[in-house]
Amino acid sequence: MRRVVITGLGVFASTGKDSKTFFDNLCNARSGVRRITQFDPSALSVQIAAEVPNYDPADYFPTKRLDLLDRFSQFALLASKEAVKSSGLEIKEEERSRFGVVIGSGMGGAQGLDHGYLRLYAQQATRLHPFTIPKIMHNAPVSQVCMEYNAQGPSFSTATACSSSGHAIGEAFHLIKFGLADVILAGGADSPITYGMMRSWESVRVLASGNGDPARACRPFSADREGMVIGEGAAVLALEEMERARQRGAEILAEISGFGMTSDAGHITQPSVDGPARAIRVALEEAQVNAGEVDYINAHGTGTRLNDATETTIVKLVFGERARHLPVSSTKSMHGHAMGATGALELAATVEALRHSVVPPTANYTEPDAECDLDVVPNQARPMPVRIALSNSFAFGGLNAVLLVRRLE
Repeated sequence: MRRVVITGLGVFASTGKDSKTFFDNLCNARSGVRRITQFDPSALSVQIAAEVPNYDPADYFPTKRLDLLDRFSQFALLASKEAVKSSGLEIKEEERSRFGVVIGSGMGGAQGLDHGYLRLYAQQATRLHPFTIPKIMHNAPVSQVCMEYNAQGPSFSTATACSSSGHAIGEAFHLIKFGLADVILAGGADSPITYGMMRSWESVRVLASGNGDPARACRPFSADREGMVIGEGAAVLALEEMERARQRGAEILAEISGFGMTSDAGHITQPSVDGPARAIRVALEEAQVNAGEVDYINAHGTGTRLNDATETTIVKLVFGERARHLPVSSTKSMHGHAMGATGALELAATVEALRHSVVPPTANYTEPDAECDLDVVPNQARPMPVRIALSNSFAFGGLNAVLLVRRLE
């Protein structure tokens, strides 16, 4: 089987508009959570989110092009630009049919949808912008990135809630591994911070209020955790067949060696233990890695009571006694839960942990919880060798994606 490596990273998120700033802020426990600015949140009980700060689309795109770009597509294009530039990718004309794009999104064009409903129901509009559909469809970022780089190979979008980009990257990995493509830009993009979306999440009763200090609102694995924080952004990774990357002298950031995906086939919102545990085991098996060889896990770690306790049980089930000594951190404590973009953001953080030999912390941790008795790397980054790492994504609907990456020696 062919081996698949990561040769480029691109990030556009609340904690950084490039991959270096993103990881630096994570390692210094700097939060991207603040009061919502995209609309007046005064009527909401939860008025915070992890927004991309000081973002003006006109700084990045011509006005005419914005007619076709919902905010999540803008983010995908910006993250892709960094990924392509950092990888040094050059695609020859004869290679374009084997150059693809796979990007996940949990919520699609939420901004455009919200604006359309406002026009229809509140402002009594009788017609919407003719590009409404191509702006809000889930595959819009994929199509836009394909057109930007003339990628003509296997390309599609995935929509599995907060596992969307985990599935996107995993499927892209398999396309290259099994010989159906040579280069793929893979990742996730979402921008779900709208009045309608925030009202909908309020009703689920899983959001942290952030009363007093928004930056400390999300406290995964901590005994006083009160919920998650909605985020936005995009992350895109340049995946490449290893021999191709080596022949062109590319810097190899990490190798993707395993991907596990399973379904709980149980409750629509409550996570199970068996389904995610099987996904981890599948990833380990494909990579031919023993559980004892894993150095770090970037957890799903949403900060809700149920998720964090369940994920602790999952880690114990797979790793046994070693679970309590295995570093497991949640970067959602800083960049929020960016829905379909989250898995890609977290894999980007995991790859950087491999490269720089430092594990980002679980920020805002205050007190231990007996149900979450793992080494959660509280509050401070931990310098340590990281050779093999996992990134977990466990979605509503019981759809799980686990990626295993390793450092090439």
